[in-house]
Amino acid sequence: MTTTTLAVLVPLLPFLGAAAGLLLGRKVPGLVRPLAVLPTLTALLLAVLVSVRQGGGTGGGTAALDAATELTPTGSVPIELALHIDGFAALVAVLVGVVASCVQIYSTGYLRDDPRYPSYAALVSLFTSAMLLVVYSGDLMVLLVGWEIMGICSYFLVGHYWETPEARAASLKAFLVTKLGDVPFLIGLFALAADTGSFRVTTILATVADGGLDHPTLIALLLLAGVAGKSAQFPLHTWLPDAMAGPTPVSALIHAATMVAAGVYFVARLLPVFAASGAALVVLAVMAAVTMAGSALAALAQDDIKRVLAYSTIGQLGYMTGALAVGDRGAAVFHLLSHGAFKALLFLAAGVIIHAAGTNSLAAMSRMKGLRDRVPDAYWTMTVALLALAAIPPFSGFFSKEAVLGAAEHTATGHADAVPTAAGWIVLVAGLLTALLTAAYATRLWLLAFHGRGAEAPDHGKQPVTMTAVLWVLAVPSLAFGLSVGVLPDWFDGHSLTPTLTTSVLGTGFALVGALVTYGAWRHTTALAARVPLGAVAANPEGDGGLVEAEAIASHAPAYGDVASAPDPADPGRLLLGPLHRHAAVGFRLDAVYAALFVRPVQAAARLVRFLDREVVETYVRGAGAAPRWLGAAVRRAQTGNVQTYLSALLAGAVVLAVAAVLVATAGA
Repeated sequence: MTTTTLAVLVPLLPFLGAAAGLLLGRKVPGLVRPLAVLPTLTALLLAVLVSVRQGGGTGGGTAALDAATELTPTGSVPIELALHIDGFAALVAVLVGVVASCVQIYSTGYLRDDPRYPSYAALVSLFTSAMLLVVYSGDLMVLLVGWEIMGICSYFLVGHYWETPEARAASLKAFLVTKLGDVPFLIGLFALAADTGSFRVTTILATVADGGLDHPTLIALLLLAGVAGKSAQFPLHTWLPDAMAGPTPVSALIHAATMVAAGVYFVARLLPVFAASGAALVVLAVMAAVTMAGSALAALAQDDIKRVLAYSTIGQLGYMTGALAVGDRGAAVFHLLSHGAFKALLFLAAGVIIHAAGTNSLAAMSRMKGLRDRVPDAYWTMTVALLALAAIPPFSGFFSKEAVLGAAEHTATGHADAVPTAAGWIVLVAGLLTALLTAAYATRLWLLAFHGRGAEAPDHGKQPVTMTAVLWVLAVPSLAFGLSVGVLPDWFDGHSLTPTLTTSVLGTGFALVGALVTYGAWRHTTALAARVPLGAVAANPEGDGGLVEAEAIASHAPAYGDVASAPDPADPGRLLLGPLHRHAAVGFRLDAVYAALFVRPVQAAARLVRFLDREVVETYVRGAGAAPRWLGAAVRRAQTGNVQTYLSALLAGAVVLAVAAVLVATAGA
């Protein structure tokens, strides 16, 4: 079988699994789990085989796989069903396959009693297929199809617990905010095609290399709007923390390998388009810096364990966009691959913890004793993942994050051609600050979740092996993927990804300072934990993970109040942030700002239009109808059917006319 055929099957198999699951899931329940797991696993194996055949991508001297067939004549700019598989695409497809397979396997246990599991599993397969289409596509219009399918899948999956108002609001918000970015993104694609004469990736890159772009800055900024929405970058990042209202496995899929990774991957694939404009790179660097630092501060103030991880994802994506801003897509995709493994592990382990604790509140977990003994698999694997997140050597996050910082330092010192040094300094300073904050919130999460004091944690029994086994599978790349740092340049552009001494010492030093300061703050606040009793934990020992999570989401607000304002002296994050905590806990009130700037004016305009429509326009419409109606009523009253009445009226009319004629004649004489 040719490599092209294998590559076509990679996104096709999950799509067929999704279609079969939607058609047969309710009728043949026994097929639901095989249809969810087997097509995704097979797609993973085929993606691995494709990457092996590519043998190192373009960086290793192997030509990228390009194949295309024209779908239908579309005028001067054809749309083709095209493949473009280089080293970036080959490895990202493997990441998508690994994470999607782990999520599907995990979900068979986590949602085993969920009545909507058949549709859930089918949507996850469709989500996976759409992301694989984005990864392998060599035509931007075909890529856009996968891009938009992921948007609608996220709407349904985030709203899986539609009984809760949080899930309904979150799904709608995720859909609308990402669509807000997709509108300029689509315009940017058309503008790019107009300048280059094609939607094919290879043709576009060749045209850019020859200096064929007429409007590079405009095109880059339009495309960045879509990337900011899809990859949750400032200022369109606010949908991602709220999306935690969906099931935990969905969060793992969205945050690790699909949806948010799509925007970063798109910029990496078309980086020469963005590099053609120095202004666009500076804008990208500023966007990355604000995203990194702001999300890390917000993560340090969150009480919901999944919202901590959500803001963490936003910050790590900021590292990736920062690497792209300094022109190093190898470092960006390296961190994308590394982050995909340990972030999927963090979310899936969080699902186990929520199931065991019966709550998603870190404040409640900090008042539980022995939670880590209830979930030893989640404890050890999450520890590995948090160390990788904090970029502590020799875990994978250290190597990938240092590759980003090294690229920023290389640009800041003026060694990068065609990239503004300002972009390098912006990314480097923000990256070091974020390294400190990342280690701080990772340490806080670990201490509050696993070293609580108080009542015994509830015993829900042993978690299904399908949930715990995938944690250890993902722990392997979280621990050891950094060892591939010497091999990956052959898959990418050939630039070295080896950590440099300066940024390694600075980055690790900042991370250790953040961890130690947080530990010291926790030791100070632990003694205060018993002074603030919290509401009862929402626990259902008989329910599966999905049911417990749904209850935790629904009961979090009434059980614990508004965590952003409730004084909890046991939280080291509150001590570290001080007065900034109440703002960081609500994402620096960006939603309120957007509501004041956009939502309320639009609503006021809508009310004005409704008033004008009902009270002005409808008044004339109703009047135009009322006058004939009244005239008709008067005429209808005259139609009595009495001949004598008609003759009397005729005689009276004749007399009136005669009198009128005489009067007129007399007046004329």
